[in-house]
Amino acid sequence: MFETILDITGLDITPKAASVFLALALGIAFGILAERTKFCFRSALIGDARRTSMGVWLTALSFAIIGTQVAVFAELITFEEHRFFAAGLPILAILVGGVMFGAGMVLTRGCASRLTVLAGTGNLRALFVMILFAITAHATLKGVLAPIRTSLGSVTVDLGSTISFAALPGGAVFWSALIVLTALGFAFRSGIQAKTFVLAATLGLLVPAAWVGTGFVLFDEFDPIALESLSFTSPMADSLFWSVASTSIPAGFGTGLIGGVVSGALLASLIFGTFKWQSFEDPAQTGRYIGGAVLMGMGGVLAGGCTVGAGLAGIPTLSFAALIALLAIAAGTFAANALLSRDANRTQRSTASILPAE
Repeated sequence: MFETILDITGLDITPKAASVFLALALGIAFGILAERTKFCFRSALIGDARRTSMGVWLTALSFAIIGTQVAVFAELITFEEHRFFAAGLPILAILVGGVMFGAGMVLTRGCASRLTVLAGTGNLRALFVMILFAITAHATLKGVLAPIRTSLGSVTVDLGSTISFAALPGGAVFWSALIVLTALGFAFRSGIQAKTFVLAATLGLLVPAAWVGTGFVLFDEFDPIALESLSFTSPMADSLFWSVASTSIPAGFGTGLIGGVVSGALLASLIFGTFKWQSFEDPAQTGRYIGGAVLMGMGGVLAGGCTVGAGLAGIPTLSFAALIALLAIAAGTFAANALLSRDANRTQRSTASILPAE
């Protein structure tokens, strides 16, 4: 289709260059919508307003599934060659990475997507975390931490042809409908407002827009690009690498996406008056955020994606790998939150015991 577009428009651009502009537009939309809805998987699990946050997250997921599976049914895209559909499931890497990522986002008080959005609204803690996140992710992909990734990734489970819900009795339509109806059922009972519901649904539709954009609209058999959608782990690493070596490395989809998300969040915060400079309060908080950033960077690579890459964009493919990764992230989140809550309670009791009598 890309050749037809070039013939009609007379443009002289490569599919990879075009994907940057596509990602930039999708990123700006995501940044605006995520800033307005406070879209965050961590908040949906353990946040103060977790019921409404989960409603937002599940609404976005529902429409991401609907749009993605409609595109698959229409034969616009296929996931047969995607890494989520590899017969050898790297189970140990996914489980360890998922738990690490979940623990990391508890320490940093936000998932990768939420922190990227917050970085655009003046939150210097989030910006600091995302830089460390990118460095660690790149080190795990191609640097000193890569041996850990390859060692854990070598432990696989052979799924054969049963690599997704589509291979189970009932097929893709049945399982998609079941997941969507269950998710929407919770979302409707979560108490989210109609306006927020529409914004979350629109955010979810950005997922199939990216899949179709990279896998169909920009498809060129002579100069193919990767089938991609929304994610933050690999794109963050790519953005960091491009920012320090842009004269030798061209920008890609991930670079445009991250730039777009930050720009969209900045735009939304300025328009709606939520922009606010924020930084660390003390050294202990800084150390906690450093630890969380490292855990998320390494965990996101091992798990094959973050809460958006493996969750919001991965689950709509109906891949078992994506589902296991998201469940592992949730498990890590609950475990880390329980440990921190227990330590906090102990500290409070200890402090109370040494207070003088009134």
